[in-house]
Amino acid sequence: MSAEDLEKYETEMELKLYREYRDVVGLFKYVIETERRFYLTNDYEMQVHSVQGEVFFEVSMADAWVWDMYRPARFVKQVRVLTFKDVNIEELNKSDLDLPSDESGFNA
Repeated sequence: MSAEDLEKYETEMELKLYREYRDVVGLFKYVIETERRFYLTNDYEMQVHSVQGEVFFEVSMADAWVWDMYRPARFVKQVRVLTFKDVNIEELNKSDLDLPSDESGFNA
């Protein structure tokens, strides 16, 4: 497989992932972003822990969708994330979900 073939494959996978995101985002209430992943969920719990001066976050989600093009199944029943990095949690406004049909110029 050439570098060009690999780049084409990754571009196709990213487009497929974006289309899936566009199809499912309306089903969810929250966007949760960590340093490694981007999640959509309707229910989460976040706890801040401090151990010997080190602070870390524990985020638990139920029935989530994860942005990861290398995952065969992006819907997950339970997710638990432990991180020392920032966690960004946003509540989606339904008006924000009016995404263009396809920004890439490709037809769906």
